[in-house]
Amino acid sequence: MRIALFEPEIPPNTGNIARLCAATQTELHLIEPLGFSLDDKYLRRAGLDYWPQVTVRVWSDWSAFTASLDPGSRLVLTSKKARCSVFVFAFHPEDVLVFGSETAGLPDWLLDSGPCTVRIPIWGQVRSLNLANAAAVCLYEAYRQIGGLPQDIS
Repeated sequence: MRIALFEPEIPPNTGNIARLCAATQTELHLIEPLGFSLDDKYLRRAGLDYWPQVTVRVWSDWSAFTASLDPGSRLVLTSKKARCSVFVFAFHPEDVLVFGSETAGLPDWLLDSGPCTVRIPIWGQVRSLNLANAAAVCLYEAYRQIGGLPQDIS
């Protein structure tokens, strides 16, 4: 299981997702352009002192990222436009959860090219969840489904 952020814009969100990745030993892929520097103090603060425990890879663009993937990898795109709930979708261990930027989400050209697109159900009066919260919901559901959650945490 991996997380990819497509053109993230807000450093604290990426920092919080990096912390999530450290907590779950999940690789984090950042696809440029980034809306911040990786030296940004807000990014570092949100990730706290967990950065050494995160495997982070930065890609110059979408093509470079997808060229790096193993043939067995499956891209699972996230969008509020998707019809399939993240809680119904059947995840695989090789999946890459792909999240778009905070203001634009994933572009239509990318959503149109992906066979797997999921959403988090929202029935309240908000249009979307915070990116870091959405990543946590999706990642933990994916790990739950594939049996990747430890049963006894001590």
